[in-house]
Amino acid sequence: MSAAAVQAMLDVLNLEQLEVNLFRGRSPQDRWQRVFGGQVIGQALVAAIRTVEGRVPHSLHCYFLVGGDPKVPIIYKVDRSRDGKSFTTRRVVAIQHGQQIFVLAVSFHNDEEGLTHQVTMPDVPPPEKLPTDTEIRAKVMETMPEPVRRYYQSARPIEMRPVEYERYLGKKYEDGKFNVWIRASAKLPDDPSIHKCVLAYASDMSLLDTALVPHGRSLFQKEFMGASLDHALWLHRPFRADDWLLYAQESPTMSGSRGFARGLIYRRDGVLVASVAQEGLVRLRRPAQ
Repeated sequence: MSAAAVQAMLDVLNLEQLEVNLFRGRSPQDRWQRVFGGQVIGQALVAAIRTVEGRVPHSLHCYFLVGGDPKVPIIYKVDRSRDGKSFTTRRVVAIQHGQQIFVLAVSFHNDEEGLTHQVTMPDVPPPEKLPTDTEIRAKVMETMPEPVRRYYQSARPIEMRPVEYERYLGKKYEDGKFNVWIRASAKLPDDPSIHKCVLAYASDMSLLDTALVPHGRSLFQKEFMGASLDHALWLHRPFRADDWLLYAQESPTMSGSRGFARGLIYRRDGVLVASVAQEGLVRLRRPAQ
């Protein structure tokens, strides 16, 4: 993995401020034909964070309305919905070609003293004992749709090591569970806000694909197309996105060509740092007429 890919991701997340509450983001020009959903989540979160002082984001909820165009900038408009005594709320709208393509609501809060608990991290092999991202891609590259293949052939800012990697070779996991170790592929700056935005960026990776785990299939296969519809992320405890994090995913249901998946993200020491939920379109491609 390349430090240059991480720097490119940080450059994408570093929005240009046009006016109070108005920001402009750009897309990489060397990947695939539409804007990656995690990029828009990360950029919108950056825009919201830049309008808040003294509090940190703890939850965000968003909808993907229209596929983004990577050829033109994305405008992010922040609505300062509320500045309360304990919580701050922001709404962010992403705009291209004069229409909304994405909306985000994010809440900010500082930790308070109180009770605490968490579920236990799954007992899985550490990342060092798993095949690398590159080794797995080499086995499944030929089955990927062309746009996805181009993306995975390029250096990427997020390194991934799936535990149940045999699913890419057709193995079914009836319980629908999928565990992936993730981290930024090079060191990040120490600013905690950057780590939150990078995790928001990474949280859209592999989650929707979990909906096909019980079927022994994958969105890498040419007969499927997928697209995120909505996405929610809750941030619980401190973490570094350039240390290994376990993304424990599962898909309780799929129907109507919509897959639902959720995930828990743990630090390597077993501390639960974030929770994620997503519904997305998982559609069988129609044969060409």
